[in-house]
Amino acid sequence: MSERREVHLVEEDDGWWSAVDQTTGVASQGETREAALSNLDEAVALTEAAREGDYEMARDLHAE
Repeated sequence: MSERREVHLVEEDDGWWSAVDQTTGVASQGETREAALSNLDEAVALTEAAREGDYEMARDLHAE
């Protein structure tokens, strides 16, 4: 079972969406809600890998 995440999602004045993971403090954005959430998932995975010292995994995730 994955860890619980609370996400704050906001439509900005320019029509883009911002998403912030309240647990990690990681933020991302996208032109749509779906894009913002997908980008946030990637950013959280990269951040968690880097924090755990798994730089090879972070590099591989970033390359995708």
